[in-house]
Amino acid sequence: MLPPERRQPQFDSPATERIHRKQRLAAAFRLFAKFGYDEGVAGHITVRDPEFPDTFWVNPFTKDFSQICVSNLIRVDHTGAVVEGTWPVNRAAFAIHSRLHRARPDVVAAAHTHSIHGKAFSALGKLLDPLTQDACAFYEDHSLFADYTGVVLDVAEGDRIAEALGGRKAVILRNHGLLTVGESVDAAAFWFISMDRCCRTQLLADAAGPTIKIAPDMARLTSTQVGSPAAGFLGFQPLYDRIVAEQPDLLE
Repeated sequence: MLPPERRQPQFDSPATERIHRKQRLAAAFRLFAKFGYDEGVAGHITVRDPEFPDTFWVNPFTKDFSQICVSNLIRVDHTGAVVEGTWPVNRAAFAIHSRLHRARPDVVAAAHTHSIHGKAFSALGKLLDPLTQDACAFYEDHSLFADYTGVVLDVAEGDRIAEALGGRKAVILRNHGLLTVGESVDAAAFWFISMDRCCRTQLLADAAGPTIKIAPDMARLTSTQVGSPAAGFLGFQPLYDRIVAEQPDLLE
């Protein structure tokens, strides 16, 4: 039996849930900075507001991931206007995430950055192979956006990415990077971290020589064991504890 602090939380009001989501969002940015996923002004993680679901919270444009805290997150509406906060929004974040949240009502959070191994793997224009137990979390649950047309500034491009994602948890954006989604910030962030590591693992394994893939039936079984929303949520909890202990100012 999991202790209460490791169970999916229940909330008595939208305000309480909002604070929780924003705390997890700020923590995810600090973790992404720690793992080297930042790249100048590129990259964004969003979470849907629990009271106003046609708006989402996102990082302030040009604010370094390592300096983001709860108080400087901004809320953006479906037109791209900042309705809470004093910083501008990254136009690419709006173009991509507004369409993802519209296309997928089940998605609470989405993560996209230009991580080194995600970028490198995306240049291959292919899906991850089921080479490891961890990679099985994405087996038949990620897709490829097999096009590149420059920086995503048009919502029509966001629609195309959402279409490529479909009902899956992740999409590889060719020549660009990775994008993951989840029913919580916890899951979306953990899937991104795990997927980037899987990309690194496959790049290393492919460079070393011929690889042995996990059989399809076993990969499907393993996916049910390590790839569920609950697994994504749980995977994030130790990381959350670590970053809050190291950088408690993120909660300010």
